[in-house]
Amino acid sequence: AGGGRLLDKICKWYYNAAGFNKYGLMRDDILHEDDDVKEALKRLPEHLYNERVFRIKRALDLSLKHQILPKDQWVKYEEDHRYLEPYLKEVIRERQEREAWNKK
Repeated sequence: AGGGRLLDKICKWYYNAAGFNKYGLMRDDILHEDDDVKEALKRLPEHLYNERVFRIKRALDLSLKHQILPKDQWVKYEEDHRYLEPYLKEVIRERQEREAWNKK
């Protein structure tokens, strides 16, 4: 049990050290957009996609101004959810199925 708490503290430290949350971004906002991620983004519900676009545009604006959000607006580790992950897993599974089928 103690090891889990230590790991959680390390994860929180790393999350905050990465700095993207200071711009209001979530982990899934900063994924490298390879073909799988691009396809997963196409499958996002419109409201999730629009929220992502807003966060990215705001972060770009803040970065250009050499500013960060006030601390009370930073995305907290506990509040960050992997909104793209289910769609990305589905895309990867489908691609792997297709690749396996094409090998036959």
